[in-house]
Amino acid sequence: MEDENERKKVPVDGKRNVLITSALPYVNNIPHLGNIIGSVLSADVFARYCRLRGYNVLYICGTDEYGTATETKAMEDNCSPQQICDKYHKIHKEVYNWFNISFDEFGRTSTPQQTEVCQSIFKKLMENNWLSENTMQQLYCEKCERFLADRLVEGICPTLDCNYDSARGDQCEKCGKLLNPTELKDPRCKICKSNPQIRDTEHLFLELPMLKEKLEEYINNTSIAGCWSQNAIQATYAWLREGLKSRCITRDLKWGVPVPLEKYKNKVFYVWFDAPIGYISITACYTYEWEKWWKNPENVELYQFMGKDNVPFHTVMFPSTLIGTGENWTLMKSISGTEYLNYEAGKFSKSKGVGVFGNDVKDTKIPAEVWRYYLLTNRPEVSDTLFTWVDLQAKLNTELLNNLGNFINRVLSFIAKAPGLGYGSVIPDAPAAESHYLTKELANKISAYLEQYIEAMEKVKLKQGLKIGMSISSEGNGYLQESQFWKLYKEDQASCSVVMRTSVGLVFLLSCLLEPFMPSFCLEFVLYDTKVLKQLNLPPEKRLSLCDENGDLERARKPWELMPAGHKIGTPEPLFNELRDEDVEFFREKFSGSQADRIVKAEAEAKKMTEKLKETKISDGNKKKQKSSKCESEVQRKKSCESKASISRLDIRVGLIKEVRKHPDADSLYVKEVDVGEVATRTVVSGLVKHVPREEMLNQKVCVLCNLKPATMRGVKSQAMVLTASDESGTKVELVAAPNSASVGERVTFPGFEGQPDHVLNPKKKIWETLKSDLHTDTQLFAFYNDVPFTTSAGVCKVKSISNGVIS
Repeated sequence: MEDENERKKVPVDGKRNVLITSALPYVNNIPHLGNIIGSVLSADVFARYCRLRGYNVLYICGTDEYGTATETKAMEDNCSPQQICDKYHKIHKEVYNWFNISFDEFGRTSTPQQTEVCQSIFKKLMENNWLSENTMQQLYCEKCERFLADRLVEGICPTLDCNYDSARGDQCEKCGKLLNPTELKDPRCKICKSNPQIRDTEHLFLELPMLKEKLEEYINNTSIAGCWSQNAIQATYAWLREGLKSRCITRDLKWGVPVPLEKYKNKVFYVWFDAPIGYISITACYTYEWEKWWKNPENVELYQFMGKDNVPFHTVMFPSTLIGTGENWTLMKSISGTEYLNYEAGKFSKSKGVGVFGNDVKDTKIPAEVWRYYLLTNRPEVSDTLFTWVDLQAKLNTELLNNLGNFINRVLSFIAKAPGLGYGSVIPDAPAAESHYLTKELANKISAYLEQYIEAMEKVKLKQGLKIGMSISSEGNGYLQESQFWKLYKEDQASCSVVMRTSVGLVFLLSCLLEPFMPSFCLEFVLYDTKVLKQLNLPPEKRLSLCDENGDLERARKPWELMPAGHKIGTPEPLFNELRDEDVEFFREKFSGSQADRIVKAEAEAKKMTEKLKETKISDGNKKKQKSSKCESEVQRKKSCESKASISRLDIRVGLIKEVRKHPDADSLYVKEVDVGEVATRTVVSGLVKHVPREEMLNQKVCVLCNLKPATMRGVKSQAMVLTASDESGTKVELVAAPNSASVGERVTFPGFEGQPDHVLNPKKKIWETLKSDLHTDTQLFAFYNDVPFTTSAGVCKVKSISNGVIS
């Protein structure tokens, strides 16, 4: 235990120690894109930036697991609150891992440490007389025989001009106003829908008015020194202007931290009292020396990230709680609150299932760095912003592909060209760089951009920092164009060498400045091994830093010095893929409506497919369809052909693509390792480089033809074929995908066609060539042999977007 703790981070004297938290997401649902940009992604960008600067950083987050929302979800799912927490904690963790969120600790609040820290703080508040007991009126459901917590009540919002009919008992989702359940008009129990009655119940309150003087002193000093976001300042002072009121800190629930008083043994702490304490308890789970972070204000700076709804609880409630203990807590220095990210024509909503959710983005096959980039350029820092698929397409194709990707690929591809056309992948020397006018002018601009970048990021102006980074890429494109390096190579080799060494230095610099925003674009991840550092042939530990002490920041002002002459770069490859109009339409349709609507739609499609299967009449492996237009001899001829070339003779299995790499001797070929349920994977060679990005294939379940005779392709033996569909022109190609829950190695069947597959298809009998002419996709994107679908135990196989396509 102690050995493990020795490796944990603690504040270091003489260094800048930065403690970062992002709002703890509720565990009762899957986070949507608005949740992700509002807290965890924004905090991750700042944490990564601070690490680049050489600061000692601890980034803490976790799932908020107690309270009414969890109890309610458990009731709906007919399970225990703990089971709900376990299920959704895992889902949250998987979503954030996919987004490359770099937590030092991602924990949870349903722990013994949470109970211990929370009850300890409560006892201090009791000792210091900051708590009071009051009788309050609360809604009681006679049918359920229980007092109803805030979120177990719904009704009409009492706010003038709002009148939203599904306002919760704690807050109206439409107008944002905080409420008490008794304020709702026509309240109803969320469990049984009956109308509850008002009854008296005893609760404990935090006396905020008594703490006002100390709290205001903290807010007045810190909001300026800590560069709080404007919406955080406005929300906080709005609370102060309205006058602080005593806030109830207990609730009539079972799922939560129990109140350690006999009189209140059947109550728990209100989630907004104990949830912010979760930051502390999760740190205590990380290290037993947690107090070095949380009781060390002289040596630790606390930065907190959240959506605007959570701001008052972090600027008023949580600081008041800690101040009231009389202990030397590390109080928040800087807070960054975001406005709402809206979805297409409406608002993201977890409760209503509207929008794109964390588990959806992986299914789009759009890489994580693209999602991160789009969300961060669209970060709602000062006003609400809007997510649209068309805007995502524009930013990907214009900013990432045509600006950033184009600059990097032009530079590296030219250096990689053979001597006589380029530099044979070796970075040239540039001894006269400082006297080259165009290069010197560029260096002055880069120096100014660096200062602006550091200033923006230190003030947590993340969108501005990203914009500055992308401006450097634009300057690089302009520099290449103005220098006309392709002419210089023939006419002035010395100047061309200056331009190319400077440009490759800019590529290296961009990989550093953009790493906080798009880490998988810069570094080598499991799924992303074609990114910038690999193409520069540099290991991650050699990446550029922004630390003042090691001189990298000063060196960056002279980009021609960033990469050594004589260094051999790796293989240049495109960094981004175009998002096409048909893709945009597909995603808009797929993610329209609510999650519930999508489930209904999917069930309708499945029902339609079942009915279609029932209508298909097949016997003895031969498809018999009565067609008056065909004579008996034609039917007999077809039966004869099909008996020789029955679809059952093909050994098509569900395969999992485990590895994808470029063919060593053919730029247009991939070499894949595919698990088809055997002891070893099968090697498959295919010409998909121009059609399907590598990251879209990795870890995908696909249809694999396993009994073709192995063939050697440019020195590599291919042992199977991954089936694909193509459009009429043959320019668009997609994988034929098996359902995610299908078992690896199971045989893809065709209902009505029985029989075992050939061990190896005889090439002379042309079985595959005969059958593949009847393989196609339909208008619903399902894969078919004539009118019979490719079927697995988990459902029917399909493609992403190619309808009426040819399968081969």
